[in-house]
Amino acid sequence: MKVTQTPTGKNKDGADIYAIDLENNTGTKVRIFNYGTIINSFKIINKSGQEQDIVLGFDDIDGYLSPVYLANYPYFGAIIGRYANRIAGGQISIEGKTYELAKNVGGATLHGGLEGFDKKVWEIVDTMETPHAGVVLGYTSPDGEEQFPGTLDVQLTFELTDHNELILSYEAETDAPTAINLTHHSYFNLSPEGGSVENHHQRINASHYLEQDDNFTVTGKLIDVTGTHHDFRHGKRVGENWDAEFGYDQTYVLDKKYGELTLASETTEPVSGLKLQVYTTEPVAHLYTAKYTEVENGKGGRSYGPFSGFCVETQHHPNGINIADFPSTVLKPGDVYHQTTIYKIIV
Repeated sequence: MKVTQTPTGKNKDGADIYAIDLENNTGTKVRIFNYGTIINSFKIINKSGQEQDIVLGFDDIDGYLSPVYLANYPYFGAIIGRYANRIAGGQISIEGKTYELAKNVGGATLHGGLEGFDKKVWEIVDTMETPHAGVVLGYTSPDGEEQFPGTLDVQLTFELTDHNELILSYEAETDAPTAINLTHHSYFNLSPEGGSVENHHQRINASHYLEQDDNFTVTGKLIDVTGTHHDFRHGKRVGENWDAEFGYDQTYVLDKKYGELTLASETTEPVSGLKLQVYTTEPVAHLYTAKYTEVENGKGGRSYGPFSGFCVETQHHPNGINIADFPSTVLKPGDVYHQTTIYKIIV
């Protein structure tokens, strides 16, 4: 196991950004930036013996800071917080008090607001080489940031095992009741040549998905996947019967016991022979096939267009803070927020 830190640039405020490289004993390598806790690369030896990077992104940190990229921003590889997905009307109510949040899309609050955790430089709290290569990153979100209440202390630990598992362990504490729903937004493509993910084979252990309005905001209604193109329970090619214009941008309620670490999603690609399994303690997984991605000058000068990657965003129910029937996303003083998600690669 090996961990190295390398200075790699500065953000717009002049804060130092580091690349943290994790390497296991089988040759798998993961690079993480402390800016946005971005998973910059995830390199695996495929069945042909070639090293293959399975996440979309840029060759260096400058790509993630580029005004052109930020103008049509897809959150490549970054943490999402304080609150993943859309909060209807940019408004929440906690213990009888209403908070008007920063709105950034269609009158809603998306992925934490105007400047979420994805654009923050995180503290490198610790690194370790045993039992796994890992790094602990921390960020303190002050009371009122993006109009959320309470000072929130967050730590995210990445560990790379010899079983090609990248384990993401989240913890958070607050000094006042607040809303929290964290996830990670890596875009995967398991094909050695890149291109569309429509020929990937996808399975999701979910019997229901969440209805969304025209602004992609969850309404509170659960819909049975039976007889719809959202039925991934037995697995199928991503493009088999999808909406060819929009692909997938949908939240699936996992068939599981609340809080239990279980297999949520499994994706395979025939050419590389790679399989990505996603395990999580979270109750839902949001599948997004990058319909709105338009990025130039990515890794090796590659351009990323619609359907060039897929995200499996494990989290609590989007907009759950406003829907009483959904699991609570309120964190109170004295309680600790916990979440674990594992990306496991099988060759």
